[in-house]
Amino acid sequence: MSKSIKEIAFVVSLGTLLSKFGGMVRQLVIAGAFGISAAYDAYSYAYIIPGFFLVLLGGVNGPLHNSMVSLLAEKNKFDSKLFINSINNILSLILLILSFFIFFSSDLLINLVGPNLTPGIKEIASSQLKIMSPIIFMSGLIGIGFGSLNAKKEFFIPSIAPLISSLMIIISISIFWIRKENTTDISQLEITGGIILAKATLIGALTQYLIQIPFLIKKGIFAISFSIKSKYSEIKRGWRMIAPASLSSGMIQINVFTDLFFASKIVGAAAALSYANFLVQAPLGILSSTILIPLLPVFVSLKKRENHIKLIEKIHQGLMLSMGSMIFLGSIFISLSTPIVVLVYGRGSFNQNAIDIVSQLLIAYGIGMPFYLSRDLLVRVFYGIEDAKTPFRISTIAIFLNIFFDWFLIGGSSPWGELSPLNLGVNGLVFSTTFVNFFACILLLLKLNEKLENLNLSRILSDNLKIILIGIICGISSFFIFKIIDIPYGFLSLLFKVLVSSGITLTIFNYLATIFKIEHINYLNKFLKEKFIRL
Repeated sequence: MSKSIKEIAFVVSLGTLLSKFGGMVRQLVIAGAFGISAAYDAYSYAYIIPGFFLVLLGGVNGPLHNSMVSLLAEKNKFDSKLFINSINNILSLILLILSFFIFFSSDLLINLVGPNLTPGIKEIASSQLKIMSPIIFMSGLIGIGFGSLNAKKEFFIPSIAPLISSLMIIISISIFWIRKENTTDISQLEITGGIILAKATLIGALTQYLIQIPFLIKKGIFAISFSIKSKYSEIKRGWRMIAPASLSSGMIQINVFTDLFFASKIVGAAAALSYANFLVQAPLGILSSTILIPLLPVFVSLKKRENHIKLIEKIHQGLMLSMGSMIFLGSIFISLSTPIVVLVYGRGSFNQNAIDIVSQLLIAYGIGMPFYLSRDLLVRVFYGIEDAKTPFRISTIAIFLNIFFDWFLIGGSSPWGELSPLNLGVNGLVFSTTFVNFFACILLLLKLNEKLENLNLSRILSDNLKIILIGIICGISSFFIFKIIDIPYGFLSLLFKVLVSSGITLTIFNYLATIFKIEHINYLNKFLKEKFIRL
């Protein structure tokens, strides 16, 4: 990578690391205050729709963000300002209408996404959804702003912005946690806690938008105008990129809806999925931002220069980083699932039952991590070559597959009884997502092979099979190293055992990868040293 790309990756890594640390503290506070309870179970359903838009449109590295980076890359300040303002006005009008609709339809929507929830949880979730409905309107402003800043070489503020949301929730829930010790009315406590959590989430989203305004002004691309001044052809080109990209990523989020729909008949499943998913998303988000954000402008640039050989090389490097890092982390999560869950969540209202459920889910998530990030990378490649339709089509197929496998892997319930021989409970929902992501990766690679000559799928397959074998060896090694370290039980000793086991396993991973002569392994080692040792 060039020096500028290295600097960008470091800045993004640092900002994302701080945001993920804030997110970890947020989850610790929520777990201690609520555990797997009605208030947080309700929040998991109420946040589905606002969270869908916040991730889809407002998220750094989301489709709107990535589209804006591609669309503004070659524009000057004046044209950028006109274009941003025009897209902002169109999108804001659409999202404002949606926000009002969701506010007044909260009861209906909660019934749709969680049909088997208890009446009490539905009532809390409906109130929370009303409070968080303005997030839908703000998500477009947030995503366009952050994408515009990235396009103009401002990376730190977008990557650190999620920390603001986490701080709002941490402060609010900490105060609630302290005060709840004096309350004996459990039902009222659940309602109060749920409302506080929803309000804090709304304030956090608003702050994410406000924090970017001074930097947009500094870059000369901030304007408030209710007119649309960009050329029609430019706006049409923008929507031709944004709409399919958003729909494609939206399809991925629809899979979350599907999972929670089927999870609603399992008490506490939504809260457990949320806790386990966070443990995976924290490191995955850091690596995703570090790998994908710097690579997207590279894909765009190489495509414009028609440098296919260099583009293919960068795709290979990105896939190696994605698969290698995720398989290593997955092996740690699988082998040390229970100690990790105890370390992160094991306090307050988070009891042994919650630990057991979330530990099993962490194993299931660990298996699917490599395919999640690889799919993300391949989708970005298509965005970089300005083809958002292919990921959209594949995501559409993936939705129907996810619905079927969700149903099939939790028993295949029907009016005639259970039709499937498998009932893996809430774990089945995670395994369904893993299979769908794996299937999407295969299709994306095949389609990319049609578009780019000499992609060399056999080389990619060979390297990935070697990495998977190394991951299995590392997982077994990590498990036994943890068992061998025999010291008195306690928080610090448990942390020590996890860190030592992970550190030795990382050394084994690198050593075996060198022995197996996996292409780009030196690049992977260099990447890890530069990004994580510096941090």
